[in-house]
This record gives sequence, structure tokens and C-alpha cells, in this order.
Amino acid sequence: MSVVVQDNQGWVLDSRSLIDEFYSRCVRFKDAHKSFVKCRFKKQCFQILQSHYNVSAGAAADGGNTDVLQKKDKPGKKRKRKHSELNQGEVDSQVFHEKIRSVILEGTNSLVGSARSLGYLNGETNAVKEPLPCQECSLAALCEMAKELPLVDEEEQEECVQLLVAEDGCTSHVDLFSRVTESRSDQATVVTLMGEEYVIPPDTAFLLSDFTRIQPLVHYGRTFDLIVMDPPWENKSVKRSRRYSSLPSTQLKRLPIPLLASPNCLVVTWVTNRPSHLRFVRDELYPHWGVEVVAEWFWVKVTTSGQFVFPLDSHHKKPYEVLVLGRYRSSADKSTSSSETSEVPVEDQRLIVSIPSALHSQKPSLSEVLKPHVRAEAKCLELFARSLQPGWTSWGNEVLKFQHTSYFTLTPTDDRGDKTADDCTDTLTPASSSPGESSLPCHCPTVD
Repeated sequence: MSVVVQDNQGWVLDSRSLIDEFYSRCVRFKDAHKSFVKCRFKKQCFQILQSHYNVSAGAAADGGNTDVLQKKDKPGKKRKRKHSELNQGEVDSQVFHEKIRSVILEGTNSLVGSARSLGYLNGETNAVKEPLPCQECSLAALCEMAKELPLVDEEEQEECVQLLVAEDGCTSHVDLFSRVTESRSDQATVVTLMGEEYVIPPDTAFLLSDFTRIQPLVHYGRTFDLIVMDPPWENKSVKRSRRYSSLPSTQLKRLPIPLLASPNCLVVTWVTNRPSHLRFVRDELYPHWGVEVVAEWFWVKVTTSGQFVFPLDSHHKKPYEVLVLGRYRSSADKSTSSSETSEVPVEDQRLIVSIPSALHSQKPSLSEVLKPHVRAEAKCLELFARSLQPGWTSWGNEVLKFQHTSYFTLTPTDDRGDKTADDCTDTLTPASSSPGESSLPCHCPTVD
């Protein structure tokens, strides 16, 4: 059950179940043969057993133990200045934290309590003692290399869509960097791309490119009712770790949101806890795109025992992140109020509580929690994506990262044996002529 708890304060999500639910039976193409496998995201990736500060059970999400958290939150050795000597950014962070602290604490306590009554977040009793997958992602580097290739001319841009699997049911050689790739099958597939195996969800589309080669997505000819993005924000830890390339905030204004958004499109942006980033999104970025801020939500990260992954009052890292939600108001619709449209109001200060992934920058899917706020056949887009979702279009220079088979456990689902690629046609059933034209299960928005 991917949504464990839902009430007026928010949700408790089982992020791993959200990934696995569409991979119970996948068609695997390898070496001109096909087989059927079940793919499950590796359990150890969502096995956060204790707080990162090694706080004992006192770190649970309840108000009576907050002092315990604070006592364990000691400054690192390199931090020589006194706690009272905060810079302006830290002062702003503390002011924001105090403003939302009770919402985070009380809401998390209530949601975790409800989840525990259902047998969830009561601690891990069957921990997997295997290391995390350590697949080195080279997709961003490949995107850099692809920039040396000439741009697709205007005539070819009209043919900017290609099928991941050919009409005869067999995998084809595809250009991932300059065309949107569609998988129109109603089953998940495991295919080889660029010499590596990837798990591809049903009825999905994606473009592997960086910021300078986003044109094929614009020429894709679709507008979207929901756009979710997780920008690579600049910060000191990213610069030190060099885990991914960051993007200056001002460059985000170049994203062609007005060309991609349908009227009243719901735009959702993941924001770090840096106040300057939050102000930029609210006061500059969204107004620049014509997006009206309607709510702020919070992703609260807890361990398998329901403890905050970091002390709530830590001065260094918080156990939550912010999502800014807004509605795109096109110039043609500015005279129409939201009450005159069919859009569903978005409640403010909702919580999304989940066990975070131990893999860097892997966010939980928002498809379930955002479903009530978009129309039934909504077309959905994720920008700066690092994974794919059924029924969605995804773009980014690491868009296939967490689809690599090294992150999954693959097990055979039947004993019918392998078949040659010539027999593929009885396996893949096209979902429609293009993603989104037929209805997916009710919990998954579709892509046009």
C-alpha cells in the first residue's frame, strides 16, 4: 500500500511501494530473447534505521523529546564561531523554522502515530545487510558529449517523437538525446540502452538532455496539467561533494514553462531549506512564469521507526524540505477567477511523511498526493527528473538514473522460458497510439 495514511494534515507514503507497484511483471529483452521478470527496488535503499545523528529512541517525532534532539546536535569541529554568531542566511532560516515548527512537529506526530497503529513505522525487523548500489551514473557526461552533435533541423524537429520499442515488439536503436522517446506498452519493459539495462515503466515518455537541448520537449506538441521539478540548486555541500552539477537560480527563468503549461496547470517545485531559494521561487521565478503561489507543503523525512532523520531543531540540517505549489495563469485566463474554473483548491501546509531514500537526490513520487488537485486525465511532466513514472513525461540529463537495473532485484515470474525477439509481438500490448490516449489505473495520471 503506497499511501499508508491520509488525513487533513497530510500523508504517510511508502516510497518503495510507489516504485514497485507497476513492475510486478516486466518484459525483458536481452540478447535477442525475451523473458518475464519481477522488478523490485532494492530494500536497503529505503532502510534508514536511525537518525543521522545517532540519536536513540528519544528522537521520535513527538514534542516531549525535543530537548534530547537539541543536546545531540553538536557543532562540527570545523565550525569555530559561536552559536550566537549567525549570518543573515542562518537567521532567516531560524525565523522560517520557528514559523513552521509546530506544523511539522504536531502534524508528523499525528501522522506517524496513525501509521504505527497500522503496523508501519514500527522499526525494521528484517533488515537487509547488503551494501547500497554503487552504479556510477554517466548520463550527464553523455549529454555533454551529445552537445557536440549538430542540432536537429526544423524539418526533423517535427518528427521529434520515437518509439522505445518497435512495432514488431522488439527494442530498437533510438536517439535518446534529440528526440522524445515513448514507451506505449501497457507493461513495464527491461531494455538495453547504450549498453546498460534499464527498467522502463508502462506508458511513459522521456527526453535525455541538459538545459541547452530542451527544444525537443517544446516541439513535442503537448502542454501539461501538472509540472513537478526538482532543480539542482546551488549550495556549498553540492560544490564540495561534486555529486551533480548545480544551476544558478537565475537560469531557471529560461525554462519554457509558459510553452509547456496548460491553463491553470499546477506547478510544484522542490526547494532546499535555504531562505534565499524559497524567496526566489515565490517572488521572482513564479511571477516571471505567470505562476501564482497557492500553497507550501513539507516533505518530512523519518526513519523506519518514525524518528526524524535529523533533529528537528538542528542548526545544520533539517528533517524536512519545502515544496512550493502554484497555478499557471495564462494571460488569456487572468480575468477568470479560480472559483469560476474547475480546479480543485490546494490546501496550505500539508505534510508528506516518508522514509527517504539513502540514494542522493531521490525524491518520493508525488503522483498520489497531487491526484486530487488535477483533472482525471491530467497530462503530467517532471523536469530535472532522475527516474520515470507511469503515464508521465520526464526530462533531465539523468532522467534514467534510478531506472538502471543495478537498483532493482530482478526475479523470473514464470517458467515459460525465453523466446526469440521474433516472437515479441504477443507480449507487448500497445496502451494507445501515444502515451495518455487511453486510461491508466485511476491513481496514475496519463500523458497525452
